[in-house]
Amino acid sequence: MKTIHKSYKYRIYPSETQAVLLAKHFGSCRFVFNRFLHTRKEQYAKDKTSLNYYDNAAALTELKKTADFEWLKEVNSQCLQASLKNLDTAYKHFFKQQNRFPHFKSKYDRQSFKVPQNVSLVGDKLVLPKFREGIKAKVHREMEGKILFATVLKSTTGKYYVSLTCEVAHSPHAKTGKSVGVDTGIKELAILSDGSSYENIKSLKTKLKRLKYVQRQLSKKQKGSAARHRQKRKLGVLHEKISNSRKDYLHKVSSEIVKNHDIISIEDLAVKNILKNHCLSQAMSDVSLGAFYAMLEYKAAWHERDFVKIDRFFPSSKSCSVCGWVKEDLTLSIRKWECAACGAHHERDVNAAKNILQEGIKILSGCGTQSDKKQKRDEALSLGKSATPEAHKSLAYG
Repeated sequence: MKTIHKSYKYRIYPSETQAVLLAKHFGSCRFVFNRFLHTRKEQYAKDKTSLNYYDNAAALTELKKTADFEWLKEVNSQCLQASLKNLDTAYKHFFKQQNRFPHFKSKYDRQSFKVPQNVSLVGDKLVLPKFREGIKAKVHREMEGKILFATVLKSTTGKYYVSLTCEVAHSPHAKTGKSVGVDTGIKELAILSDGSSYENIKSLKTKLKRLKYVQRQLSKKQKGSAARHRQKRKLGVLHEKISNSRKDYLHKVSSEIVKNHDIISIEDLAVKNILKNHCLSQAMSDVSLGAFYAMLEYKAAWHERDFVKIDRFFPSSKSCSVCGWVKEDLTLSIRKWECAACGAHHERDVNAAKNILQEGIKILSGCGTQSDKKQKRDEALSLGKSATPEAHKSLAYG
């Protein structure tokens, strides 16, 4: 047994009075975040000094004492403090080059606020500070563990949700003794080294025609009108369906791969760089490889699987998985090819997955680095077609 952090997301159904109070929480937390982001930017522009969380927290306490901002006392004070901590975290991530610079929050986007403590789920009621009578919740699966904190959300379609982050005692899956290399793409989501594959369901592409129509109708509505508001909600519902179907499929595929294999090796692709290519960006966004890799990584950690990423410049598609010979003239349009050294026939993606697995096992076992293998491949390539398959194989595997 091991302890992990796990989130349970439930839909909640607030009454009219509760919805008003939730709106005050959303608005107040958004106001605090935006105000102190503006204050930090002004302070830095003025004398090149930076404010921290404690400076902002002290200023917030004084702000609530003024007559103009007494309305901040109507909401849970800890939610406001959590908003300041989120701002401070955003700054730290920016300086570590993990994220972009924090931007101001809009009341037209998804709304959320964090409740750090005093959260409980009693039957089908969510109990929060300022909501002691409880908010009706759809508990579609049993929650386990101790609640650490909650995040209350309102989607652009007007639906309310709560995400409960819990500390859970977790039992990993039993060991299978199997290893797998995973090659990803646009035509198929994942191709495994054992020859099996998972199709790309193309959540966006299947609804793209409908999406364009709804977006076109939205552009015709007068700004600020009730008709525009209704059409915008229709657009949000459609985007929500696309996102939910994609996320559901990625969870199912990643869970199946982690459950059935002890070693999972993937290629460390630069997804952000691929998205800069306007010919591939829409298709790559539809696949959502970044989310898929993240799911594989954290689920592998949950179940004590070995998860390894190989170098993105490793020629997994060009290398023969049998002898290691490299086909330098392999283009993207070639889906099947034959090794000139050993004569092995390869399906491009399956061959890449096999090479990814071999490289991942070498990294885990410490039997050779990426540079060592590259040197051996270069030596094999220099032999040319005159060398025997046995010579190529000995150079590739040592």
